[in-house]
Amino acid sequence: MTPIISKRISLTKIQANDIPKIVDYANNAKIAEMTLNIPHPYSEDDAIFWVNLSNQGFKNGSQYTFAIRLNSTKEFIGGMGLIVEKKFDLASIGYWVAEPFWNNGYASEALGSLLKFGFKQVNLNKIYATHLIENPASGKVMIKNNMIKEGTLVDHVKKNEAYHSLVQYRLTKKEYLKINPQ
Repeated sequence: MTPIISKRISLTKIQANDIPKIVDYANNAKIAEMTLNIPHPYSEDDAIFWVNLSNQGFKNGSQYTFAIRLNSTKEFIGGMGLIVEKKFDLASIGYWVAEPFWNNGYASEALGSLLKFGFKQVNLNKIYATHLIENPASGKVMIKNNMIKEGTLVDHVKKNEAYHSLVQYRLTKKEYLKINPQ
């Protein structure tokens, strides 16, 4: 897979040699609090599972999970991916960025690249993303990429024995191409 390169970051396949950084960055209670699927504590076994799942997803086209890297240093700073529902030409997006890199616009830049990849290379019709209602910063990332709020899914997921609401955003291919005609 050819890296997806934007101004400051690149999306590349996750590698086994990323595991120490993944564990270091993902083993953060703040990351776990703001995401749906990252446990705390986060172990090397969790990272190995994620790397293997990512590689398998690329092979069978069921998901495209990328490392987010700084172009300047090639350093791993987070992850972002599409989980594809082939039957419906639809995908959901999930992402996280390591705390030292928060508030720099990296997630917004990566999401822009991933949306382009999803619509132009995977040929999806719709891409959606959700965020925990307690994580409005994630919603800002979606809004910056012209995603449209579809609604709030009340008490939609259970995490740490509590129910949480999700806010869902979307873009269809038609909406994306209207904004990005090239």
